Amino acid sequence: MTKEESVKLMTDKMAKFVAYTGKKLPDDVIAKLAELGEKETSPLAKTLYQTMFRNQTLAVELNRPSCQDTGVLQFWVKCGTNFPLINELEALLKEAVVQATFAAPLRHNSVETFDEYNTKRNVGKGTPTVWWDIVPNDDHCEIYTYMAGSHIHI
Repeated sequence: MTKEESVKLMTDKMAKFVAYTGKKLPDDVIAKLAELGEKETSPLAKTLYQTMFRNQTLAVELNRPSCQDTGVLQFWVKCGTNFPLINELEALLKEAVVQATFAAPLRHNSVETFDEYNTKRNVGKGTPTVWWDIVPNDDHCEIYTYMAGSHIHI
């Protein structure tokens, strides 16, 4: 596989991953919500938890984000210096966000502050934000994503 093909494959996989994270909460979060919901005695609180779980079920069933404000994307990257696509990662993550924005769809949250316009692609100056943890003499890469719900002006 050529480097270009590898970049495209990883970009497409990351776009699917980003879109999925907008639709499905992690298992540990669901488990904690279930635990907290079980402890509730108030009818209103019980209804709110039931609504949250129904929302999660419908998000997966309907293939839609579970929240209308999916937020600005942030990535934590733990990457070895020998990972073959280390130099392409930031650009491919940005492209993955653009793809996921239209495929999911994700809310357009990247606003160029000084130019005063929404990019409508969830990317812009400083977005998505990528935090790096570089591991010397290693060829692995771990990528964690977070959707920071609400508008972040860059």
